[in-house]
Amino acid sequence: MYNAPRPKLEDLPSNPQLRRMSIVAAIGAAAIGVMVYLPAEYGIDPTGVGNVLGLTEMGEIKQQLAEEAAEDEKLHGAEGSSSLINDVFDLFVSTSHAQEAWTDEVSFTLEPGAYTEIKATMEKGATLTYAWTAEGGRINFDLHAHAGGENVTYEKGRGQTSGEGSFETPFAGDHGWFWRNRDKSAVTVTLQLRGDYSGIVRSD
Repeated sequence: MYNAPRPKLEDLPSNPQLRRMSIVAAIGAAAIGVMVYLPAEYGIDPTGVGNVLGLTEMGEIKQQLAEEAAEDEKLHGAEGSSSLINDVFDLFVSTSHAQEAWTDEVSFTLEPGAYTEIKATMEKGATLTYAWTAEGGRINFDLHAHAGGENVTYEKGRGQTSGEGSFETPFAGDHGWFWRNRDKSAVTVTLQLRGDYSGIVRSD
C-alpha cells in the first residue's frame, strides 16, 4: 500500500496569500450578487449589467408576479394564485419571442473592390440589434456614425464572414456600416436589424 507524499510547507499558500484569495473570492461573489442575482430576482440593477443581459426585466416580472399572486391568494386561494402565475409567465415568454423577431432584412452583393454603406436613422439613446452573414467570400466593415461634429466607432472587422451584436447611440444621426469587398470574388451580405430606428439609408 502506497501513501501519498506529504506536501512541503513551502508549497502551501501562506496566510497572506490565503487572505488575498479569500478577499478576491468575496469580491467576486459580491459582484455576481450585485450584477446578476439582484437584477434577476428583485429587478434591482445598480450597475446596468442586468438591463443589458435582460435580467432586470425578469426580476421585475418575478416581483410583480409575487405581488399579484399574494393578492390573488387572498381572494381565491393558492389554486387561483398558481393559475395566475402560469398565465402571466406564458404571456411573458410569448412577448419575448415576438420581440426577438427581426424588423428588417437587407441583402446586397459587392463585386471585388466595390463598397457600400447601410445605416439606420436613429435618435440619441436609441438601441439597435443586428446580425449579418457574408456568402461567397469575406468582407471588411466599419460600424460607425458621425453627425454634427460628433463621431463614434462601434466596431471594425477585416476578412469577416458573420457578426452580431447591439449598440446604443450617443447622438442622433445615421448609424451603421461601411462595407468593402477586398476579396477576389463577389460577396453577398445579408443584414438583419431590429431596434429603435426610423429608416434605413443606403449609399454607394
